[in-house]
Amino acid sequence: MKNLKTYGGHFDPEKRQNRIKELESEINKPNFWSDRRHSSEVMNELNSEKKILNEVQKLIDDSKDYLEMSQNADDEETVDWLNEEYEILKNKLDEIQTAVLLNGEYDKNDAVLEIHSGAGGTEACDWANMLYRMYSRWCEKKKYKIEVVDEQPGLEAGIKSITIIVKGLNAYGYLKNEKGIHRLVRLSPFDSNNRRHTSFASVSVTPVIDDTTVVTIDDKDLKIDVYHSSGAGGQSVNTTDSAVRLTHLPTGIVVTCQNERSQVQNKAKAMQILRSKLYELEVKAKEEEMSKLKGEIEDINFGSQIRSYIMHPYSLVKDHRTNIEETNVGKVLDGDIDKFISANLRGNVK
Repeated sequence: MKNLKTYGGHFDPEKRQNRIKELESEINKPNFWSDRRHSSEVMNELNSEKKILNEVQKLIDDSKDYLEMSQNADDEETVDWLNEEYEILKNKLDEIQTAVLLNGEYDKNDAVLEIHSGAGGTEACDWANMLYRMYSRWCEKKKYKIEVVDEQPGLEAGIKSITIIVKGLNAYGYLKNEKGIHRLVRLSPFDSNNRRHTSFASVSVTPVIDDTTVVTIDDKDLKIDVYHSSGAGGQSVNTTDSAVRLTHLPTGIVVTCQNERSQVQNKAKAMQILRSKLYELEVKAKEEEMSKLKGEIEDINFGSQIRSYIMHPYSLVKDHRTNIEETNVGKVLDGDIDKFISANLRGNVK
């Protein structure tokens, strides 16, 4: 069995240990905490480096133990158990290999994830709700926290749109390639004739930028609308006109928040999301058009999807950028989307 030092590359333990020492030395400097943005970046990197190194070491230790056990295994039950553990270790290795790819400027940040129903009416609203559940379940498995910022229910079922903040290390890095159109094909539960329907929903993903980042927003560039919340809010507290909609006039970016306890809190949360969107736009303006930066596609319709979820006449989920497939649609809709995320990260899809 190889020891940890032979792995090299992304897993090079000596290189990571040296980097950890550098970061810890940085933390011990007298004025380290005076620059909030810098200190936050250093702490995030330090936690990430330690996490990867610890996980790789545990993976190696477990592999050694299982290898020793396999050499002495003399019954079928033990062999079957070891085979199961081998698959778990292999999946864990894939996760670590994916994690080390998350070295972009915003990859370690929290993420703002938005889902909008597209072509398909009630079907599309139900599909948007199914996607929300899929990402929620994925977040549970990753031990990420979710904060619902805004939700617009469908007329009959599902949701027209929802905006959530996914909180956790590397949330944006993992989710950034999920932006685009998601297509569902199934026998409609809303069709009395049980016909096959195709529905669409768009997903937008933006990194959350911390409040130490300087983004200038002039009051004259903002249109602020206050309205009655359409949902119950945190503890059914939104009984007044507390929901806030911010429109940034120069860019046309619209952000809404209605799930906080007061108008002031809703405005503060909406401003945080707006600042994140404007900062991303500012940084990437020279490279991409605004619509791409926002993760939006003009036509939420046929021919523009990044991934298809087909439940009839056969069972298949296919990512059209990497050609990765999964025949168990229910498994994917239950939050098992890591194989798609990993393939897109390794393919460097933007």
